[in-house]
Amino acid sequence: MAKKTNTKKRKTARVVESARIYIKSSFNNTMISATSESGETLAWSSTGKAGFKGTKKSTPFAATQATRLLIERLRDFQVKQVKIFVSGVSTGRDAALRAIATAGVKIVSIKDITPVPHNGCRAKKPRRV
Repeated sequence: MAKKTNTKKRKTARVVESARIYIKSSFNNTMISATSESGETLAWSSTGKAGFKGTKKSTPFAATQATRLLIERLRDFQVKQVKIFVSGVSTGRDAALRAIATAGVKIVSIKDITPVPHNGCRAKKPRRV
């Protein structure tokens, strides 16, 4: 029986010129992910991953720290320019945008992709007391 050798593949530093950053900001958390133009996930971060718990996760400062973590991970890929897609209603979205702007990455575009109903589902009937 032949002996199997464990050879590990070396990770090569992949260079991605432009990336997409998706910011999803809810009332309880802010999640940020970075993908390549083809959609492969490069890095992700959230306020919980940045070390915040409970109600502190929904603060703008927590969103800034989570964005800084993501930008540190993106430095390995040598990203020069980003397209930003923002979704959600919380204050963390603005803080995350400011953190990306101060990180020295060129912002090509910012797009709001928050889903808004065009008179979708029927509203609940009024409560009678």
